[in-house]
Amino acid sequence: MRKEWMEPVIEVQEFVANEYVAACGDSGKVYKFECTAPGGWLYYYPKSDGQIDGNYSGSGDKKLIGPYSPCNIKEEASVTDEFYDGFIDYNWNAKQDPGEGVIVWRGPNNDNGHATTKLNMSSWETSKS
Repeated sequence: MRKEWMEPVIEVQEFVANEYVAACGDSGKVYKFECTAPGGWLYYYPKSDGQIDGNYSGSGDKKLIGPYSPCNIKEEASVTDEFYDGFIDYNWNAKQDPGEGVIVWRGPNNDNGHATTKLNMSSWETSKS
């Protein structure tokens, strides 16, 4: 059986992007969260236990930031900033008791304390700055 020869044909399709993908990852992305944990003595754990969820299970020592009062504003913190497990010591016993866990952000210069009781960071609002 004899095959018939066909000239090669080139088909070109135009690419049309239908989705935006950032090439710079988390650059400029911020968390928006409210600094509304009740007031008291604010502690944090500088050494991470691998999860930032307000429930510290590591072996590192806590550090006292000092007296804390909520600023009641919506903070904007870069997703690359340091966040820590911490607690507000409501009963002044200098240890973390059930219900005292918070997530601590030390501010843009890592020199003060902001705390939230919203312990699931993946549920926090984000935006590009």
